[in-house]
Amino acid sequence: MSPNAHITSHRKPRRPATQSWAIRSGVAGGVLSTLAVTGAAQATAAEKPAEATIEMPAINAALSASVAESAAATQQTADDYQVRAQVDKAVDHARVAAKKAKQEADRKAEAERKAAEAKEKREAEQARASRDAQRTALGTKATASADSDDEGSGAQGSGSGTSTSTTSTKSTGATGNAATLISFLRAQVGKAYVMGSTGPSSYDCSGLVMAAYQQIGISLPRVSQDQSTAGTQVSLSNLQPGDIVYWGAAGSAYHVGVYIGGGKFIGAQNPSTGIVERDMSYSPPTGAVRVM
Repeated sequence: MSPNAHITSHRKPRRPATQSWAIRSGVAGGVLSTLAVTGAAQATAAEKPAEATIEMPAINAALSASVAESAAATQQTADDYQVRAQVDKAVDHARVAAKKAKQEADRKAEAERKAAEAKEKREAEQARASRDAQRTALGTKATASADSDDEGSGAQGSGSGTSTSTTSTKSTGATGNAATLISFLRAQVGKAYVMGSTGPSSYDCSGLVMAAYQQIGISLPRVSQDQSTAGTQVSLSNLQPGDIVYWGAAGSAYHVGVYIGGGKFIGAQNPSTGIVERDMSYSPPTGAVRVM
């Protein structure tokens, strides 16, 4: 080969300047575009946390309001239950207090009733004792007067040589069973009054009447209440010797005696006077009953 022969060159052909500039411009534009996109992305990424940070207070406020509302509702419910429990407890206490008050009122009423009954009984006993005391005083006065009359009659009888009977032994005009009854009763005058006794040394009022009627074969009830209804009721203005006289209402009499005629009766009066013979005016009876 000739030294001057043409050797093909391996260098790339040079591009025109215009093409090179366009390429460089394109590359630069791509880079700028990439930078712009990256910047936009970074800006977007940077903006998102800011938006989240801005919206969080609104979300937290709504949640807090909801929680507060729920808490308030729960507290209100608890308060309602507490109020209801207090009301129920107050009602129970009121019911118990009312029951106790009623029991106390019933107890006081019962105590007052018993006290009234005791007072009534006491007053009745006092009234009876007062009547007995008055009868005793009148009886003592009548006995003293009779004793004075008897002494005068005895002295006069001694002077004349005759005897005169006392007021208590005057004849009543009774005959038969009535005379036997009255004779027995006069034989008991002066004996003691003993509650519940039926003789022979002492009697109470109904015990004396029962014993007297036994002398003529008539059986009477034991107590004055029953003796006051043992026969036929008769008027006090139509009495006959041997009739039972009583004080109090028929069926609930508290004292009895026997009418012996001449406006007198014999009865076991009380522990102070014993068995006595008295005028009907000394203590007028309230009723009479005839059993013969």
